[in-house]
This record gives sequence, structure tokens and C-alpha cells, in this order.
Amino acid sequence: MNDGRFPGLHRRGFLAATTGAATALALTGCAGSGGTAASDGAPKRGGRLRAAFAGGGASETLDPHLASLFADAARAKALFDKLADYGADLSARPRLAERWEPNKTLDRWRVTLRKAVFHDGKPVTAEDVLYSYRRIADPEQAFRAKASLEPIDLDASRATGDRNIEFVLKRPTAEFPNVLAAFGAYIVPSDATRFDERPIGSGPFRFVSFAPGRSAVFRRFDDHWDGAPLLDEIEFVVANEESARVGALLGGQVEYAHELNPTTARAHEGGGRIEIVRLRNSAMQAFCMKTDRAPFDDKRVREAFFLIADRQELVDGALSGAGEVGNDLFGKGYEYYAADLPQRTQDLDRARALLKQAGAENLKVTLDTSAVAAGFTEAAGIFRDQAAKAGVTIDVRMGSKDSYWSDILDGGTLCCYRSGAMPVEAHISQRLLTDSTTNATKWRHKDFDALYRQAQSTRDRTERAAVYGRMQRRLHTEGGFLVWGFADWIIATARSVKGIETKAPANTLDWARFDRVWLA
Repeated sequence: MNDGRFPGLHRRGFLAATTGAATALALTGCAGSGGTAASDGAPKRGGRLRAAFAGGGASETLDPHLASLFADAARAKALFDKLADYGADLSARPRLAERWEPNKTLDRWRVTLRKAVFHDGKPVTAEDVLYSYRRIADPEQAFRAKASLEPIDLDASRATGDRNIEFVLKRPTAEFPNVLAAFGAYIVPSDATRFDERPIGSGPFRFVSFAPGRSAVFRRFDDHWDGAPLLDEIEFVVANEESARVGALLGGQVEYAHELNPTTARAHEGGGRIEIVRLRNSAMQAFCMKTDRAPFDDKRVREAFFLIADRQELVDGALSGAGEVGNDLFGKGYEYYAADLPQRTQDLDRARALLKQAGAENLKVTLDTSAVAAGFTEAAGIFRDQAAKAGVTIDVRMGSKDSYWSDILDGGTLCCYRSGAMPVEAHISQRLLTDSTTNATKWRHKDFDALYRQAQSTRDRTERAAVYGRMQRRLHTEGGFLVWGFADWIIATARSVKGIETKAPANTLDWARFDRVWLA
């Protein structure tokens, strides 16, 4: 599909998800979520929907355990299923798992699978689940969900029937359903090893073709346990530049364009040619400070940078006002978020004093950014100007769209960063524990790790929330994430597209649910 219509500029969409926050200890059934975009008329069956996403170039894969971009997640969701997924409220909802139940000490959980089949007609069994999880946990691999599955003792866990699994945990875990909903924890057949030639899953669509960095075509799977999709086919096309995605949509070459800039959305909103869908406050926007290296190994410097930021100016300038200010913590509005902490505001005098105490007067630092995500380059320029008022010189360095996300995990000292929706607990487990696989701030503190394990093992929700509160107070004081805002996630569709969910943040179950979309 790279015939000139979709320029091969590799604009990535960063994706973060994994484990989540669900307080129910036993759950059956699945609650509905919010509303859908203009869905007048009865659902109609048939047709091919073409969806444009930013992709990952020739290295793209359909291996669901390697998914890291929004395009990866959307393709994986079409082909595969997880045991659970996140609802719009970031609680775990049953998918392939029909129900789950813990023992009294929360260190063993019984999971019952629903009746489901793979695309080749074979049933989804407990052995497939254990194979999938053991593959993800392979110490020789770097699969995204590995940290999420860490609480499970996979050697001791076992199938107790074709559709029954007893998960043995390394420690009591009150929120084990979040593990089942982990980003990337997809279930594959027990003999699956290669995924790019003819992958077999249990998802609502089955494989037709795949050209890495260009396109993927999937066809309706009539025997899906949750009902067959209305669409005949879904085609994912790669259009790395936002202008290419919007141009393809306006030109009738695609019907769905993922991730628009706020200014583009405003220009087309209400114009009648396309529909704009805003998923409010879906994406955390931040600057990431490496806490293991100078100058940010000094917490006084980190606090100074917290105080340099004028968050409202960043939201207004970098997001064109399409979002709200952050308070240096992830998960605003989600369960366990420490909303009682005072909102931090700019204080340049205090920032200068802290830098002086740290011996960092006339500090010079490089800020890595890229046009890889909406608002990144604008935020870098605005923050550079804000820092100058505190005597800090920031050199903005533009990174490659292709390699930005991998480059910043280990390199540099300060970078632009963002994350999609996930529970607060997931953010901690993926990014803030000593052995987290995406620990971009290099926050490594054994006592912090111990608090996380304490929270996991605390059955009482109020007591558990108090532990998460302690952890967030520390992060607010001396952490490495300068969270300046939460951006709307913006999608555009042709007017013929119906059934798009409007209340589901990116990364949640009903985001990119193409099995529930139809063409009018």
C-alpha cells in the first residue's frame, strides 16, 4: 500500500499498557461502556474499512507479544484475544476468561475460559494460555508483558481441565485480574512460533495478508465467541505523517485516520466532510528525566525542573488547549490517583534557589524530542523558553521518528514522553520498578519496589489506596516524570463510518474495536 498515497515516513505512535487496576476479587459478566460516534441507522453488514495508522517500518511484526505501537495493538486486537481487557474506567473486563476467583489468601486464582476457537477451528484451551504466558515470560526475550506477568509462578501454575487454570502466585495479589488484562498478554496456540506468514489467533478477524510497514488485511471470523464483525474486511495501512493520514481520509483512500493534531482537528471539526472523535484526556504528556545520571541524579535539580514548567502554557501551546494540566503524576481521574496533592505551579525563584543549592547554576542540558508524536516539538520549544527564565539553557535535539522510542529508553538525560491510558498500578509496574522493562526515568529504589508488593498484597481497597498514595507522594516530590498535561486523543473518520466508541481512552477494550464498526 506504499504507492505514493502514504509516504513512507515512519511516524510512530507510542503505546503503553500492561497490567491494570480492578478491585473486584471475583468477576463474571462484562459491563457496557460509553457512547458511540454518530451511529444513526441500523448496523449494516459488509464492506472493507481502511484504517490509517502510524507504523514501525519494515521491522513491523504481527507477533502480538512484541506489540509496542498503536498500530501493533490495533492489529493484535483484531487477530487475537486476551483473557481480560480494560474497560473505559480502566477496570479489568472478562474476555477469553469467563470468570476468575481467588482463594482466601489471594495467592491462587482459578480462571475458567469461555468456549472459544482459534481461526483453524481448534478450541482455546488452558494449555494455550499457559504456553502463551510462558512464552512472554521467557528470560531470553524482551516481550512487553513480561513485567506484568511477573507475579505468576508459571512453573507451579497448571491446567486443571481443558478450560480451567489454577494460577499460583509468588505472593498474594489482590488485583490479579489486571495481570490478565496486561498490554501484550495475548493468547496464541500452543504450537505458535512464527506470526508474520499466517498467524492464527482467536480474535474477530483472521489473517489474509501482511506487508510490514505498508499494509495488513484481515477478514471477518464468523465463529468468534463474541459474535462475527459486521465488516467483511479490515485493512490497516501505514501512513506515518499525520498530513498523509488526513489527506488519504479526505481523498477517500481510507475511512479511518488514527491520531490527529489538535490544530488539524479544529480545522475540520464541524466542516461536514469528516467526523472528528475526541477521546478526552487519554494521553499523558511529560518530560522524562533520567534519575541515574547527572544532572538529574540530584533530586533538587528534578524539583527545580518541576517548578520551571508552566503547565497551562504547555497545554495551550503544545496541545492547542485540547487537554488539561498535569501534576507530575500519571493517571489523572483513574482509580488510586493521588488527587489530594496540591497542584504544582511555576515558581522560578524557588527553581533558581534549588539549582544554586545543587551547584547547577547556569545549567545546560539537552532535551531530546521528535515529530514522532503530536505536540512533542512544540512542547520542547516552549519548555526551552520557560527554562531560560530560570537560567537554564536547553538544547533541543531532534530525534529519528523511526527509533525515538527505543533511543530514549536508555540514552540521553531529558526527553519528551507520552503514554496512553492504563491503570495507575500498571504505570508503576511497567515503568517505576527496578526491573521494569520500560523504566525510562531509571527510577530504581528497592523500598519503592517493596511498597508496590505491599499494595499488591493488600486485600482491603482503602488500605491499598493508602499505599499507592504514599508511593505517589514520593514521586510527586522527587520522581523523574514531569507530567505537564493530559491530551485528548483525536481520531477522524469518513461520515460513512458508524459505531466508533467515543468514551474509550486509547489502549482500552473499546478503542480500535473494528469488530463493532460498520459502513453506512
